[in-house]
Amino acid sequence: MGAYGDVYNGWKNDPERFWMDAASQIDWVRAPSKAFFPDDGVYGRWFADGICNTCYNAVDRHADGDRADQAALIYDSPITGSGRTYTYADVKTEVVALAAVLCDRGVGKGDRVIIYMPMVPEAAFAMLACARLGAAHSVVFGGFAAAELATRIDDCSPKCIISASCGIEPGRVIAYKPLLDGAIELASNKPDSTIILQREQTTCDLIDGRDFDYADEVAKHKEAGTDVACVDVKATDPLYILYTSGTTGQPKGVVRDNGGHLVALNWSMKNIYGVDPGEVYWAASDVGWVVGHSYIVYAPLIHGNTSILFEGKPVGTPDAGTFWRVIADHKVSVLFTAPTAFRAIKKEDPDGALIANYDTSHFRMLYLAGERADPDTIHWAERVLGVPVIDHWWQTETGWTIAGNPVGIELMPIKYGSPTVAMPGYDIQVLNDEGEEIPRGELGNVVVKLPLPPGCFPSLWNAEARFKEAYLEEFPGYYKTADAGIMDEDGYLFIMARTDDIINVAGHRLSTGGMEEVIAEHPDVAECAVIGIADKLKGQLPAGFMILSAGVDREISDIQGEVVKLVREKIGPVAAFKIAVPVKRLPKTRSGKILRATMQKMIDGEAFKMPATIDDPAILDEIKESWATHVG
Repeated sequence: MGAYGDVYNGWKNDPERFWMDAASQIDWVRAPSKAFFPDDGVYGRWFADGICNTCYNAVDRHADGDRADQAALIYDSPITGSGRTYTYADVKTEVVALAAVLCDRGVGKGDRVIIYMPMVPEAAFAMLACARLGAAHSVVFGGFAAAELATRIDDCSPKCIISASCGIEPGRVIAYKPLLDGAIELASNKPDSTIILQREQTTCDLIDGRDFDYADEVAKHKEAGTDVACVDVKATDPLYILYTSGTTGQPKGVVRDNGGHLVALNWSMKNIYGVDPGEVYWAASDVGWVVGHSYIVYAPLIHGNTSILFEGKPVGTPDAGTFWRVIADHKVSVLFTAPTAFRAIKKEDPDGALIANYDTSHFRMLYLAGERADPDTIHWAERVLGVPVIDHWWQTETGWTIAGNPVGIELMPIKYGSPTVAMPGYDIQVLNDEGEEIPRGELGNVVVKLPLPPGCFPSLWNAEARFKEAYLEEFPGYYKTADAGIMDEDGYLFIMARTDDIINVAGHRLSTGGMEEVIAEHPDVAECAVIGIADKLKGQLPAGFMILSAGVDREISDIQGEVVKLVREKIGPVAAFKIAVPVKRLPKTRSGKILRATMQKMIDGEAFKMPATIDDPAILDEIKESWATHVG
């Protein structure tokens, strides 16, 4: 495997040396004496005797050095028709002033702060200000329902909450303050104060003594020239708590520490994404999700890149060409987004005609993650963009890539449907349900041999027993990813589905992801999802739901017949695939993950809780109606 093989084997043969070399690229207050401390924590801890500050590495070392006048953060908001560029010096000014405001509110090292914000620069400043003070932030996606926000308030007991008067979606303004007030009323652990950013689209009333105006408070400290130094923290101190999307009931708070996170994310920017300091990098996600944490705010700034913070949608703000406009306007080199975004663009502009309106000559690479990247979407993106399209796979829990194509080391041959190979730090294996390694090419449980590398979660917030039960107990000595997949003879990994999405049809274990790949090949299908529904004879049967491309006006029954035939030809009669239902939309989380389990429970008539992260609950009613029309 050439250069990649040399690097990966170098890590495997001497992980201590590998990670100490990576750690040398970080500015430490006190450098760690060694990389791994096997007796600390649940499975060991990284750089445990090191002292550092994440904000210093992301902001101060650039603002006080030769990148002071370089753009650090570009805010681009087609949804409001506004934007602004912040240099590293500007970011430091904003972050220091906000850190001073937090100090006024009694926030210090070890405290927690919830950030309940839309996609605005102040959300990033809030994260960095917390990191500056050694306070752990917990970003909750703006617009989360009051009850869901309340569970997170109770779980992490924030000293302060930073929020905004509203968020903006296409065609509607969402008032945040009533949701925030409702959550605080429901919560047992009430914050001492809130800091509210007033947005012109909708302002809100502030409660005397509890609510403070963001702009007014920050302006006072800018005018006074208040300086707030970066607080020294242990490498193992928490940087943030992030509650996993799709959470119901008691939330799972993924903890990220400071030292390992700094080392891993800095290493990833060049080695995985192939970008050099100074280049423009865009992760089209939201700061409420792990991608926004890792690759809008932290990794690009730590590495000295220019990061895009985009408040908009891939379609509708104003059209399916908005991604190309952002790439052209800001000379973006690399884009990282979810396959869902490209499926939406493809549906609205099947021929990719809109890209001709923009100069994308600076653009050289597209990365996809968050959902399975079906080969059809990758082929389309390659054709339209004329650049390599790289699938990679990781999770909220890991914080960075488990399997990918390490472009900065070596652009490896692309196998469609595969996120390529294990990254250094990850010893990926595929096991059967009894925990035994299975032959290459067979479907099984994808696991990672412990210890997890730097940057991955060491535990769940205040829930170590739950951490062990959920992730470590089923396969002793391994981290359970809860994904099912195949590893081929070349070491390429194929993630086929969540283990919950492996269905059993008359005793045959089948991957819904494999069926989705086939359905997506049909020229009239823009996007699809397959679930297993209950069947008295076979146990389960696959049911496909498909969104048709814009402009398709053929008979639905013809398309259904062709799709059923395709699946039977490519997967075989064993799939027993005969249900293909056209739908307008698929239910997704706001991060773009299709809610297959929710669909399955609804179709089977099982009780289910409406997921807190669902983008639009009305979609479930649409699907139920389509099911009744086409299946009965």
